[in-house]
Amino acid sequence: MQIVFGVIALFIIVVALLWILVPAFYGLPPISSRKERIRRALELTNPKAGETLYDLGSGHGHVLVIAVKEFGLNAVGIEAGPVQCVISKINALRNRVSSKVRIEAGNFYKSNLENADIVFAYLTSDYGNHLQKKLKKELKPGARVVTVSFNLPDWGVEIFDREHLLYVYKK
Repeated sequence: MQIVFGVIALFIIVVALLWILVPAFYGLPPISSRKERIRRALELTNPKAGETLYDLGSGHGHVLVIAVKEFGLNAVGIEAGPVQCVISKINALRNRVSSKVRIEAGNFYKSNLENADIVFAYLTSDYGNHLQKKLKKELKPGARVVTVSFNLPDWGVEIFDREHLLYVYKK
C-alpha cells in the first residue's frame, strides 16, 4: 500500500513541477487571463465567424473555448507545457468544441502562423521585440494581433484598451 501512495505522490510532484517549470523556462506568465478580459480582447479584434485564432502560450485553453463558443472561430493553441496541453484538450472536450480546437505542443516561435486571422498573446514584455518580427514575417495582410499587458514596440497600435491593458494591431 505504501508503494501505491509513493507512486501517486511522485506522479503528483512530477505533474506539479511540469506545470510550473515548463512555462517558467519559456518566461511565460504563470496565471491565465480572466474570462472578462479574454472576451474584451476578442471583441476588439472584430472577429468574423469561421476565422482562425491562434493563442500563443494557450495554457488551460480558456481563450480557445471562448473563441469557438462565443465568436464562432476556429482555434489553435500553441503551448509548451505538457500538462497545460492535456488540460486544454480536456477543456475543449468538456465544452464540446474539440472539433474546432487544435492544440499544438511546443514552442510557438517554431510554429507557422500564416493561417492565423487573429493572434492572441498574453506573454511578458520580453517577447515584444522577437515576436513582432515573427508576426511581420508570417501573418497575412489584414490579420489582427491582440496582446495582453505588453506591446509590440515597432507596430502602430490600432486600439488600446487602458482598463484591460489590451493592445490591438493589424498587419
